[in-house]
Amino acid sequence: MDRDRSRFQRTCAATAGNKNELAGDNMVTGYSHKQPAPFCLVLYGAALASFIFAGLARGTPGVYIASGVGLLIALLASAFHHLAVDDRGEVLRIAFGPLHVFQRTVRYREITQVEVGRTLLSDSWGIHMSRQGGWVWNIWGRDCVVVYLQNGVLRIGTDDAARLAAFLEQKQQAERT
Repeated sequence: MDRDRSRFQRTCAATAGNKNELAGDNMVTGYSHKQPAPFCLVLYGAALASFIFAGLARGTPGVYIASGVGLLIALLASAFHHLAVDDRGEVLRIAFGPLHVFQRTVRYREITQVEVGRTLLSDSWGIHMSRQGGWVWNIWGRDCVVVYLQNGVLRIGTDDAARLAAFLEQKQQAERT
């Protein structure tokens, strides 16, 4: 009875967002982290400016164009509120959000090496190729985890680099055994 209660408490803790409480009893230790992005506030400001311009525009084409641009910028801002990195069983999911328009997964078995690193100043935001080689997925800052894959390199920007690297190394070791 006490053992079932302990399992129940760990499951409740995981549901509340602390997935690291799920260790033991054949459950996988999870990882979940969301890094906020202050840049989305700039995009919301630009969207607001477009809507104000649309309200001040006198001609019909100007209203439609400014409203459309404002809507597009607002959707883009909501797609880049944060960068979520979380364990999904056999894969690591990386997603900009809360609208998960841009996301990708990495199979743990494809990871060959993991290390904490830093991105270039030019790698500061977005999804793009790095001059250092490989893809960059970054929302803010220069700290990252460099994930060497069987077919390339992925730099995941995060303000939780040490913990993400330790988790990925643990998953990598588990895949080998």
